[in-house]
Amino acid sequence: MDQTLLNIGFGSSVVADRVVAIVSPNSAPMKRLKDEAKEEKRLIDATHGRRTRSIIVMDSNHVVLSAIQAETVSQRYAMLKELT
Repeated sequence: MDQTLLNIGFGSSVVADRVVAIVSPNSAPMKRLKDEAKEEKRLIDATHGRRTRSIIVMDSNHVVLSAIQAETVSQRYAMLKELT
């Protein structure tokens, strides 16, 4: 079982096949999504103290915060999908 990891910045990775969405954190619904995940202990903060620039929603319903732009993470994801 080979799992491809998606680099989300600063030494952090997620399993690419389990990513449901990569979104920008600026809208009110995304802020609400983040707050709800935090309350329900489903939030994973991978920003290393930096500003949140993308939110990654996983198929396990976990929400991962990254300090890398959503566009950059999406490009990395697309490149991984081309390779597989």
